[in-house]
Amino acid sequence: MLDIYLRGADKTVLRRTVLNRDVGQLTSAPWEIEMKSISIEEPEHLVRTLTRAIIGSGGCVVSRGSNHTGVVSMAFEFERQNCTDIYCALVGVGLELSQSAHTRLTELCQCTSSLRESCGSDIAIIDLEIQTFPAKG
Repeated sequence: MLDIYLRGADKTVLRRTVLNRDVGQLTSAPWEIEMKSISIEEPEHLVRTLTRAIIGSGGCVVSRGSNHTGVVSMAFEFERQNCTDIYCALVGVGLELSQSAHTRLTELCQCTSSLRESCGSDIAIIDLEIQTFPAKG
């Protein structure tokens, strides 16, 4: 597996490329989703909670971290048959997903449900950026 980071005008894009052993070529995973969200949780607590939720829902965290401005970044992957559990986990930890994130996750869940036999074990990849606004106390 090869991770490629591309610098865009205003963001870094994570693109996962995998070796297709059948034909010996590198191919991109068909479901790569960049998502944005917000949260009122402390960044360190959010990273721990979100990591547990993703792993508990059948996902695998590829990278995670936060910076001094309160932005949490997390990249994770999962089998598409677990997409509904992953979606519920993201909402369950208190993330306020963007409208685009909701739309893409809904599309993924509906497509997977329709094609479960042929694509349930395919891998989906999410690159998630969360702006935190911890409550001041």
